[in-house]
Amino acid sequence: MFKSRIEVDQKYGRSLVTTEPVAKGEIVVDELPFAHGPKQNSDIVCLGCYMPLQFDEDGDSMDRCETCDWPLCSSCIESPVHKDECKIFAEANVRFAGNVGEDGVCAQLDCITPLRVLLAKEADPERWEKEVAPMEYHDKERRENSELWNADLVNIAQYLRGPCKLGDRFSEDLIMQVVGILEVNAFEGRTLQGYAFRALYPVTGILSHNCVPNTMRSIYPSEDYRIRLRAMVDLESGQQLQHSYSYTLYGTAQRQEHLKAGKYFTCDCKRCKDPAELGTNFSTFKCSKCEDGWLLCQDPLDASTEWKCTLCEFKTSNEAVQKATSVMQAEVAQVQSMDMSGERLQETERLLKKYRSVLHPLHFIQISLKQNLVEMYGRVAGYEMVELPDVLLERKEEICRHVLRVLNVFEPGLSRTKATILYELHVPVVLLAKSGFIAGVLAGAKLKEKLEEAIAILRECVNILKYEDQQSHEGVLGLVAKQAMEQLMQSVEGLDGA
Repeated sequence: MFKSRIEVDQKYGRSLVTTEPVAKGEIVVDELPFAHGPKQNSDIVCLGCYMPLQFDEDGDSMDRCETCDWPLCSSCIESPVHKDECKIFAEANVRFAGNVGEDGVCAQLDCITPLRVLLAKEADPERWEKEVAPMEYHDKERRENSELWNADLVNIAQYLRGPCKLGDRFSEDLIMQVVGILEVNAFEGRTLQGYAFRALYPVTGILSHNCVPNTMRSIYPSEDYRIRLRAMVDLESGQQLQHSYSYTLYGTAQRQEHLKAGKYFTCDCKRCKDPAELGTNFSTFKCSKCEDGWLLCQDPLDASTEWKCTLCEFKTSNEAVQKATSVMQAEVAQVQSMDMSGERLQETERLLKKYRSVLHPLHFIQISLKQNLVEMYGRVAGYEMVELPDVLLERKEEICRHVLRVLNVFEPGLSRTKATILYELHVPVVLLAKSGFIAGVLAGAKLKEKLEEAIAILRECVNILKYEDQQSHEGVLGLVAKQAMEQLMQSVEGLDGA
């Protein structure tokens, strides 16, 4: 750990706090995973690199381990991460069936990551006792009546102790403790190829939650999945290190539901207690009874709260608001399931326009749609960047700035999501400036000013992404952004010399 220590808090339990002032970008935690494996509810993936594999209805595939018969691609035959479990499956003669449910999940792979944690416990008992065993996992009494707990008991604990013949090595209680630790504390990440996995980082995993985090974590697949936790903003000595256990671009009700279902607690951070979500109106509805009023809930942490207009006397129930939200989310999901195309872009714009009379412009549903549009403008057929007229370049710039307004509040400082939007933003800024100059609308001084604005946008993007694994998608984007920034700087120098 760097400039941080573990502290026991009456409210938060074990947490990390800074031991001295920390500057934005400084590392506060640097650790290797205790274990890593397929993500929860995985489809069939290679147990070495997590690449999705194709199995037919009979469970047949060429991508199997020659020793144990479990899924393994040809590139991972010598993968050390599969070595120990391979021996267990082979000796127990446990074959991989290749069954996938209607939900696309292969339940047989649920055991892999817990098994790897158990094997790591045997290999490094000291680290287990010091770092992993004390982690929260929500005991049997709190979980045993849940459908998930019973499924895990059968698919993981009883499977490992029975067919896999590990009953003498691992007790049922220990296995379920590991399952709980993973459920509460594991992080999902992406390999360099973009394949999903989950890993257990014992120190990083004890960070407290806040819906406006003050740390940014980066996983380095090229360095054995090492994780580095950095300060998103400048931190004071003795300040608690926090990250978000939920998606920061969910509304309050959606974050609370996610945290309660997966992490077993209710968040009462400053953002969650504020009906206007720190002034963003991220969950705010338009009043249906007056022209300029906004509908805000009175107590975001009370499921029976009322929603009242800021101007008139209209009020409605939380149940009615959440029902309307669910209907809109279902419509959005349907559009987002479409292939990337001009049709999907048009449907996304249609939904934005449809919800304009119902939702605040910065409502999380609207922001989600705008994020999708940011990605599509310039990329889908009929809307490639070279084809976009000024009016659509202006549209892309506008929605980028809307998304950034929210991200600057919820993910201040170093934010990968913000960096990607900044990169998208610089393109219309540059193209509109050049178009205006060619048309004679912008003078040379104004062109220089707009190009300098684009340089500043890219500089912020580069300063965020420079901390990423340079072989990852984000790391590569950072290098591309740096090249674009340097080219623009040369263009501005050329204007000065003209």
